[in-house]
Amino acid sequence: MRPDFSAWRPHTTPVSLRERLRSAAGALVGILVTGTVCHLAVGDRAALPALIAPMGASAVLLFAVPSSPLAQPWSILGGNAVAALVGVALAALVPQPFVAAAAAVALAVGLMMTLRCVHPPSGAVALTAVLGGPAIRDLGFGFVLWPVAANSVLLLAVALAFNNLAGRSYPHRPIAAAAERDAAPSRSGSGFEAADIDAVLVEHDQLLDIDRRDLEAILRQAEIRSYRRRAGLATCASVMRRDAVAVSPGAPIGDALGLMRMRGAEALPVTDERARVLGLVTQADMLDKPAWDRAGPRLGLARRLSLTLGRGRAPHGSVEDIMTAPVASLSPEAPLADAVRLMARTGLHHLPVVGPEGRLMGLVAQSDLLVALLAEASGPRPAAPPGAA
Repeated sequence: MRPDFSAWRPHTTPVSLRERLRSAAGALVGILVTGTVCHLAVGDRAALPALIAPMGASAVLLFAVPSSPLAQPWSILGGNAVAALVGVALAALVPQPFVAAAAAVALAVGLMMTLRCVHPPSGAVALTAVLGGPAIRDLGFGFVLWPVAANSVLLLAVALAFNNLAGRSYPHRPIAAAAERDAAPSRSGSGFEAADIDAVLVEHDQLLDIDRRDLEAILRQAEIRSYRRRAGLATCASVMRRDAVAVSPGAPIGDALGLMRMRGAEALPVTDERARVLGLVTQADMLDKPAWDRAGPRLGLARRLSLTLGRGRAPHGSVEDIMTAPVASLSPEAPLADAVRLMARTGLHHLPVVGPEGRLMGLVAQSDLLVALLAEASGPRPAAPPGAA
């Protein structure tokens, strides 16, 4: 039987030619600037090396994979400093060079994992401190400051400038904190919770070269894509409630409550006189924002003061004082997956569907959305909800 070497080749994520060129250019600029500045600082004195070899490995991380936890500022600064300190100490304490080198790398790895500053090139820093020759040994603990700290700080400064000028996020901000924030809280009803990921990572018990928050965001975005695939060509127009009743922003809170009770509605779109959506008032808004007494809902003193300070005028106890605004909306042509994503992002269970000029056309309810998604996945679609086309 022929041996299978497929596992020897890593299955890395695909990157464009533009990204590969950008990474190479960053490494070029980083090493060139770091080496040049350090050489100008020390001149040609052999006792003080201008640039050490581990910086080449650091450049790979900082410019080729700047999103890696191993490439973050604390990783390079803390990791290189720890490794240099350990290497210099063991070089002085252990007379056998290779024993000292092995012990220095092992201790540096353990300390970096404990201090959460793992940086693979730091292993080479520890080796350099032990096996770098007389010029390095003569520096003693000065090796930590020069060239290790100086090289690390300069390379990091170039990485900060280059990556951000090139349109990258560095220090890395997780996917969940950028763009659409598709990583939904557990109340959205997604298939897994953040605690599930944490539990699996604990069971896995290995250091992964990916930000834990990036991992969660990627999984949630994949979940959204699976919804889109299962939803097929179904759109919001096919499930929206066209008989949704709107309320004006100036309507008293009690009137909106009465309308919700009469219609059995869990949410009411708030529109102006031209039917343009201004917000949404939900059961949660009714319960959480007004104060309640025997006469019904009213604005409490704290909310009145907050609204007065925020608007510069006194509130009137109307719908606009408790509504959720601005509120995300959908177009009739939007796929059901868009509604899933918006509900996951906002935590709302109802979303208005708007047409030209933002005018109300209907309301998508989470319950109707789930029925439609299940129908798409299992076979023929059930009858449309009341008021839906």
